[in-house]
Amino acid sequence: MKGIHDPDEALSLFHEYYQMGYKHDYPSFSSLIYKLAKSRNFEAVETLLGVLQNLNIHCKETLFCALFQHYGKAHLSVKAVELFRKMPCFNCVCTVQSLNSVLNVLVDDNRFGDAKEIFDESKEMGFRPNSVTFNVMIKGLLNGAEFDEACNMFDEMLERNVEPSVVTYNSFISFLCKKGEVEKAKKLFEDMVKKGKYPNAVTYALLMEGLCSLGEYKEAKKLMFDMEYKGCKTKVIHFGVLMSYLGKKGEIEEAKSLLSEMKKRRFKPDVVIYNILVNYLCKESKVEEAYKVLIEMQVKGCEPNAATYRMMVDGFCNVGDFEGALKVLNVMLKSRHCPRSETFCRLVAGLLRCGKVDGACFVLEEMEKRKISLDLEAWGDLIRDAYSGVGDTNELLTQVIL
Repeated sequence: MKGIHDPDEALSLFHEYYQMGYKHDYPSFSSLIYKLAKSRNFEAVETLLGVLQNLNIHCKETLFCALFQHYGKAHLSVKAVELFRKMPCFNCVCTVQSLNSVLNVLVDDNRFGDAKEIFDESKEMGFRPNSVTFNVMIKGLLNGAEFDEACNMFDEMLERNVEPSVVTYNSFISFLCKKGEVEKAKKLFEDMVKKGKYPNAVTYALLMEGLCSLGEYKEAKKLMFDMEYKGCKTKVIHFGVLMSYLGKKGEIEEAKSLLSEMKKRRFKPDVVIYNILVNYLCKESKVEEAYKVLIEMQVKGCEPNAATYRMMVDGFCNVGDFEGALKVLNVMLKSRHCPRSETFCRLVAGLLRCGKVDGACFVLEEMEKRKISLDLEAWGDLIRDAYSGVGDTNELLTQVIL
């Protein structure tokens, strides 16, 4: 099962072996369920879970935690809760890990009320909430801007003898910095250190972002250098915070200087760092320079991701270089990444406007392969955009579709 990537093919083979009298074991079931859940074929997942239950095969908790996450990504958190409550029926030992997983799915799906209900029931269910449990609940409250309630949850955490972690403090620091209350965040940072909790790289990055949001770039940069003396190593993420600020301010040359400084200090830029440069260069219409950054990252062994290619394709389209956009699109598709449907449409319209019909047809074929379809109205908009002011658009529409 593990060697078959296509979930439908794996399901077909599973049934074929079953009909031949082969008795599938737990690894076979779980491998197939993972594949089906990833492809969002939850109907088949639930059928297989029913078979597992009837056969009374011992299931691992990790399977259910993974299914909760897949349900969550599909915004089916109610299904995740149903499965969580049915876990004892699957001959599965249910620990606080399952509780934390389902709570996190609910919080991320903006269903804090449901998460609170399960949290309140957790003691009766036999769970003892840990720091992760409280961190998830605090995250949910802060997401809803319920700062006072989050503080109450923190107090409850202490009352129940659960030690706050650096993640707990980071949640509050992040919230305060986003609200522009950086001085309060600094005080919390100091309180954290006094209580023996050592700030990590994320803590410093959050404070740096807060300082940058107030325009205090120099202080943010100083904090990056000071953190090493306080026992926390500077990481690529910290350079990224500073470069993002410089990019937003239009100070691209300064951002490039920071990249050079990174290299001198033997930090290897990652895809996030390169994407910051690509993004802001494209926004400044310096697309050729952004393309050089794309080439550099490939030469340096840093693989561009979907965001890199999307920014480059959009960047070329923005400056009217649709052939350049098509060139990047080709590489993007070969790398198994895909642009947004609006980018496809914009590129088709641009190529048609330039008289590059073959290129436009190629893009349309790629859209069809990926099942990206357009309704008649969208087709009309595309043709009107491509041939604005040129002849009868209805006739042109018929020609392109045919």
